[in-house]
Amino acid sequence: MNGGRRTAQEIADTLRERIRSGDLRAGQRLPTQAELAEEFGVERGAVRQALRVLHGAGLLSGVSKGSPPRIAEPAPALDEPQPTMVGLAPRLAEAFTAPHVRVDAVCLTAQSLTPALGEPLRLIHEGRVRPERIDVRVLLPSRDIDLAFPVSAAPRAPDQDPARHRDDDPVHRRWLAMRNAQGQVLQYNLEALRSTHGVEVNVTFRALPFTPPAKLYLLNGTEALYAYYMVTRREEPTDSGTLEMYDTLGSESLLFSFDQRAGRRDAAFVEQSQNWFDALWETIASDLTLSW
Repeated sequence: MNGGRRTAQEIADTLRERIRSGDLRAGQRLPTQAELAEEFGVERGAVRQALRVLHGAGLLSGVSKGSPPRIAEPAPALDEPQPTMVGLAPRLAEAFTAPHVRVDAVCLTAQSLTPALGEPLRLIHEGRVRPERIDVRVLLPSRDIDLAFPVSAAPRAPDQDPARHRDDDPVHRRWLAMRNAQGQVLQYNLEALRSTHGVEVNVTFRALPFTPPAKLYLLNGTEALYAYYMVTRREEPTDSGTLEMYDTLGSESLLFSFDQRAGRRDAAFVEQSQNWFDALWETIASDLTLSW
């Protein structure tokens, strides 16, 4: 198992993966530092450093005591529901500590996801986390459908051609510009990790034939974050006047967390959410190009 000397980060990554896979369970003690040092072919100092990394990530308890530390009980991902913009970033940062990061998202635009990825990207650039592979799949509404929201508050003429209406509608054009711009930024920021840090990155978008009534984020297949879109009537000033629309402020939607390790109920929700996403991705979703 040694396979040559390991760095402290490599030891931490290996132990973290054993915790995530269930090989090391909550409450179980780790092997002694001497046993870990022998397994990985390193000095005890490297083992102690790796244990500090895991303790800092909340995965170990009792590190400073004389006996080997225990695997920490999983804390709820979000003690209380928080606005998406607040709650998403720390969950993504934790997900990016895994060697293989998998993020699946269903959303209206990437308005919350793109800025929330700034935190794990910062940790990567600082060398505090270093995933080997990142796979991101995002389902967004197709540009060719009549959205349920955002939509103009003004009624549409009954004899107006739907396709012509979408092209002429400033609310639809505004949403499409946001969808494309935010998706392009997300894709660029992640794919840049290939050249800067040698990370294997795959970012893929597909189009949905409907407006999602809620947003869903699936992290490494073990956590589901869910938030309802709350539709409201609002106005937005533009250069050509004021847009009156039925819209949603997605970044303020309360984010509910379901963790696979938190019990049977949460585990079932995570599993069914992943199955639902995979089914949409493989069946009715279509190719999406982030352009006009």
